[in-house]
Amino acid sequence: MEYRDKLVLAPMVRVGTLPFRLLAAEYGADITYGEEIIDHKFLKCERVVNESLGTTDFVEKGTDNVVFRTCPQERGRVVFQMGTSHAVRALKAAEIVCHDVAAIDINMGCPKSFSLSGGMGAALLSKPELIHDILTTLRRNLDTTVTCKICLLNTPKDIVELARRIEKTGVPALAVHGRKIKDRPRDPATWDEIADVVSALSIPVIANGDVFEYEDFKRIKDAAGATSVMVARGALWNASIFCAKGKTPWEEVKREYSILWDNDVKSTKHTLKEMIMHYSCLELPEGKGVIKCDTSADLA
Repeated sequence: MEYRDKLVLAPMVRVGTLPFRLLAAEYGADITYGEEIIDHKFLKCERVVNESLGTTDFVEKGTDNVVFRTCPQERGRVVFQMGTSHAVRALKAAEIVCHDVAAIDINMGCPKSFSLSGGMGAALLSKPELIHDILTTLRRNLDTTVTCKICLLNTPKDIVELARRIEKTGVPALAVHGRKIKDRPRDPATWDEIADVVSALSIPVIANGDVFEYEDFKRIKDAAGATSVMVARGALWNASIFCAKGKTPWEEVKREYSILWDNDVKSTKHTLKEMIMHYSCLELPEGKGVIKCDTSADLA
């Protein structure tokens, strides 16, 4: 997995499923992260080859619930992101999927209460020994690339110190979201603090935060000195943000997304609603129509 000069789709819950990852790649994303999946849940899954779709599905045992789906088309660029607070459990979960993805990433930046209460996500940032244990356990036992994604700490000194400790585990790259745990999406990302991390490390740093137009890829790369750039909301609202020639009208992107593959209806509805809320209004006929849809056919 090469991490230099890449445009990266960020992990987004209920958004980063196979159809959206394929759409982002079609528009120019070099690396596509799946939505975070908790190790406990993934350990309940079994690998199933879906011949009708040409996909590899990881299905919760005893159910039809597809927890993660991938396909050969994205094998060289898809990153499986995991939520975990335990090294051995993380390894067991990673072993289920490692041969079907390009990399395994550990979420160490999510500030949501669910992650924090379970000792996952940003809760790991205060436990450098556990971070070391998780990353080194995965790296020693897997042939697949292992990375992690973090957010900023209270001071630049703290985040640089932690980033250096992470680099010593041997990971080939580090993604940094330019916000702190207490920050909200409306708060501006702090690109200069990502720059402090970049200056302190020798491995590629993937900068994340406030990328809403194609030109922002270069802006954050120049401001932070980052090797690569990751985008979340900017891609959610219009996946063609990755296209150097300019964005495709969101209505076209929306239609293209809604007919791709056999996706979970709740995930599809969530993604379409986010797009409509950004560009239009859920109270208009289109928005109300999406809310009422019960099947993928209805949405298409």
